[in-house]
Amino acid sequence: MSKIAEPESQLVTIGLPKPLGATLTASGCNFAVHAPNAQSVVLCLFHADTEEPLLEIPLPTRSGKIWHGHVEGIQQGQLYGYRVHGSSQSETGHCFNPDKLLIDPYARKLNRPAVWNSRQYQGDSQFMLPKCVVCEPCGDFPTEEKPNYSAAETILYEAHVKGLTQLHPEVPKARQGKFLGVCEPVVLEHLKALGVTAVQLMPVMAFMPEPFITNKGLTNYWGYNPVNYFCPDPRYAIDDPISEFRTMVHSLHCAGIEVILDVVFNHTAEGGVDGPILSFKGFDNQAFYLFEHNEFGIPDYQRYLNNSGCGNSVNTAHPFVMKLVMDALRYWVQVMGVDGFRFDLAASLGRDPYDFTGQSGFFRALRQDPVLENVKLIAEPWDLGIGGYRLGQFPSYWQECNDKYRDQVRAFWRGDKGQTRDFATRLLGSRDIFHKDVRAITSSVNMITYHDGFTLQDLVSYAERHNEANLEQNRDGHGHNLSANYGVEGLTRDKHILALRERQKRNLFATLLLSQGVPHILGGDELSRTQHGNNNAYCQDNEISWFDWELTQSKQDFLAFCSGVIRLRKQSELLSYLNLHDDHYSLQFNVAKVGWYRPDGERKVEDDWHDTNNQAFAVELKGDGPQAEHWLMLFNASDHDVNFTLPGCEACWRLVLDTRYAHPGEMPPFSMLDSFTLAYKSLCLLNAQ
Repeated sequence: MSKIAEPESQLVTIGLPKPLGATLTASGCNFAVHAPNAQSVVLCLFHADTEEPLLEIPLPTRSGKIWHGHVEGIQQGQLYGYRVHGSSQSETGHCFNPDKLLIDPYARKLNRPAVWNSRQYQGDSQFMLPKCVVCEPCGDFPTEEKPNYSAAETILYEAHVKGLTQLHPEVPKARQGKFLGVCEPVVLEHLKALGVTAVQLMPVMAFMPEPFITNKGLTNYWGYNPVNYFCPDPRYAIDDPISEFRTMVHSLHCAGIEVILDVVFNHTAEGGVDGPILSFKGFDNQAFYLFEHNEFGIPDYQRYLNNSGCGNSVNTAHPFVMKLVMDALRYWVQVMGVDGFRFDLAASLGRDPYDFTGQSGFFRALRQDPVLENVKLIAEPWDLGIGGYRLGQFPSYWQECNDKYRDQVRAFWRGDKGQTRDFATRLLGSRDIFHKDVRAITSSVNMITYHDGFTLQDLVSYAERHNEANLEQNRDGHGHNLSANYGVEGLTRDKHILALRERQKRNLFATLLLSQGVPHILGGDELSRTQHGNNNAYCQDNEISWFDWELTQSKQDFLAFCSGVIRLRKQSELLSYLNLHDDHYSLQFNVAKVGWYRPDGERKVEDDWHDTNNQAFAVELKGDGPQAEHWLMLFNASDHDVNFTLPGCEACWRLVLDTRYAHPGEMPPFSMLDSFTLAYKSLCLLNAQ
């Protein structure tokens, strides 16, 4: 960073209203910020080393809704923030308070993490708040190096920047838990060997842990509480968050791995009426958030709408807010190099502004944007507001996290009765939700586990949640987990229970990779990571959440199994993307036959699907053409072995995958013509030779 020259305070000119933010010029810096109802906006400059106040400069001009000014002598690295003066009456919805230093919504970099401190927030908040940093503009990220996988090729791997590398013994200490830690060859090699095509990073935008968590001595480890939509959080950087993030993305791209960001545009860290004023509230509270209405239909600015469950709801239908979010998305794509986004509580983005519609202004803006039209868009298709569950109702160019897939696959393998029909529907793309002719078969993002819930290891080890470490009397987190412990809650030395748990992990993981749709893997599941029964570890920045890279033999076997199943999927067209004759979403097709069979070899009829005791079945996938693939999948969720009569094929069936075996190398070479005994609670994959 170059030495910061003290600006010439008397040399302040009107500057320009665009672009928003702090923009360096040949002689200084232009500052522009949206604050339409303010009486004045004061630019505050700070010393880089001590953060002591340096100068306060009222922005000289307002053009429409934008305050702006140009200050001579400002250089890269200058620290700044804003104070806004104006009428702050509760009935108007304005929160102007010059005692509160504000983060520029268009800041590209913060000098340190945002941490709540109630003592420092009282009165003048300048000592609590991180300072914005004036940055030299970065060039656009080279697009030619992006892997650009199709939806059918995509295999998502969800990870937390810190948790992924914090305990890795081969990552240098300084890089553990950082963006640069993800760049380490040993981490990249693990991801490549596993076979995933995209890392879906949990939030990396600057955030602040909630006051109530901080006051308990905990933190918001996950980061779903943003204070800015452009700044990479300094927690994950050694020196410069921007360059280190870009280096991480470049390294992942060179390894053939895309980067998907989990983004939070549904709420901010400013909370409700009693929440802190950090940025958006202090500039234009009335426009930035949604409010409940009184009996006369007038907004009640003392009651923030809370579709997020976090105190407020961002009004993305407002023109300025929509522009802010769209500018942020373009920035992360063009400058920071990311390949797509997973939108937290994405139903909020379809509210226009209160009711959801698949034709909301935000969705239309995304679709026409030349920068964003080709990036991957993944929705968490619900929020906590009225009418907030919208699975299957997003525009066709989106993909959606499918919680029905999660629940029905879990229930089937747990042994719950009456699940076979719905399980089969989930297996072939959930076409009851993502209807053929309307949505691609890759619309469903299938997951067994996600960051908010049990890990795969805990899913087969605990019947109940154990969230005592969260200090909420074990009342937080999901109560309906569809998990099982198979005889002992948590840790055990019982070999039979341990073997069954490992088999169930293989069943669940194999089902995920053999299902139509985009598979979502919770990072660490392949390492048999446990959170010791905590299914809501959002506030656990410790070994509960960090990956454990020390692998026992059984963990190594499961890792090898996971890699093998991913490899199978990637080598097959039919196992990753079925184009059916009766699905006119695409004019191409690759399937000659899909057949459903009972264990006795007879085709399933309607009554078979409604038989609640039916826990075993087979599905045949036959490709179109003389050299086409031909697969048979057998499933048995019952507690006893089942003998299957196999449908005829051109030659014989070869065993490719059998979850009764702990390691792929243990599975014997085996071919059969007409029958096969499938072990209890297992699945197998056969290939016609």
